[in-house]
Amino acid sequence: MLLGCPPPCECATMSVMVARKKVIRKWEKLPGRNTFCCDGRIMMARQKGIFYLTLFLILGTCALFFAFECRYLAVQLSPAIPVFAVVLFLFAMATLLRTSFSDPGVIPRALPDEAAFIEMEIEATNGSVPQGQRPPPRIKNFQINNQIVKLKYCYTCKIFRPPRASHCSICDNCVERFDHHCPWVGNCVGKRNYRYFYLFILSLSLLTIYIFTFNIVYVALKSLKIGFLNTLKETPGTVLEVLICFFTLWSVVGLTGFHTFLVALNQTTNEDIKGSWTGKNRVQNPYSHGNIVKNCCEVLCGPLPPSVLDRRGILHQEESSARDESSTRGPSVQKDSSAWEPGTTQGLSAQEESCSQKGHNSPTHDAAVPLPPLNSVKTPEETQPTVVKPPAQPGDDGQAEH
Repeated sequence: MLLGCPPPCECATMSVMVARKKVIRKWEKLPGRNTFCCDGRIMMARQKGIFYLTLFLILGTCALFFAFECRYLAVQLSPAIPVFAVVLFLFAMATLLRTSFSDPGVIPRALPDEAAFIEMEIEATNGSVPQGQRPPPRIKNFQINNQIVKLKYCYTCKIFRPPRASHCSICDNCVERFDHHCPWVGNCVGKRNYRYFYLFILSLSLLTIYIFTFNIVYVALKSLKIGFLNTLKETPGTVLEVLICFFTLWSVVGLTGFHTFLVALNQTTNEDIKGSWTGKNRVQNPYSHGNIVKNCCEVLCGPLPPSVLDRRGILHQEESSARDESSTRGPSVQKDSSAWEPGTTQGLSAQEESCSQKGHNSPTHDAAVPLPPLNSVKTPEETQPTVVKPPAQPGDDGQAEH
């Protein structure tokens, strides 16, 4: 066996490079002030305290009603009373969660290349502005139903906003057909969740009126038997429900009436507050069909556009890491210029090439190698190792000998 060439299986050290791919979803890199849950499936605003208060009031009031009044009213009046209450409760909760957890219609921000192209277009249109003068407003005119509508430029998103879109200062996003930011649902209300918001406040108004009415009926029935004061003492939960429903009724029913008026005109809260189609402008609403039924059908029953954010899209990011596997097999080998060095793949390939060249030669080449005579071979007992003493180094006198 040739000493300068160990087989590949007896290599002392081996280095393996492992490449790992970490999957990153697009919602993790989205700008704006939103929070995401369930791997990007749920999208909400960061300020969720009032939303939790909404859940507490609805769940708490309904729990008290189902626990105390429903059983008594089902026996005394009709078993349909708790059934109808359950249907209203489930519908209100479903529309609330759908409004709160969905994308309201956020418009993606412009990419760097797109923003640079828009800036070039604006400079080409406005020309060079003299120093000290205010640049003209960045506005584009767009025609809808023979009506000129202005498209405003958003300096945060670097885009010209579509018609009826606006930038929410709380969520820091441009929202298509922006209505308002509602802290009670913990989200913006826009094109993709307005119908669920309207159905939520409508069903909540009906549920509040329903619970308030049957609480009064419950107190009246109990008062006929034990008296009014004794009924109030025995049913503190009913008194609490009546107070919550009484103060909630005016705001929720009033809000439902206001949004019913907006739906009939095909108008948003943002447009109504700014007076876009009324007041000094005297501009007719280009989005209205002039028919209440058509406006309601478009707002509440029209096709729902898909989200353009692609929150759960995948972004790949490669990361490399090295791992060394060490093994000591076979005797140590004297290094030379062609010997393999640990941690280098070039030395390993050279070593294997050397082994293949020296270990698989032809028989004529093997015969040309001279063999030593038998009497000249010494046994290990006769061979004495030569010990070379290293020269003494200064400063090692105080070290212990090993």
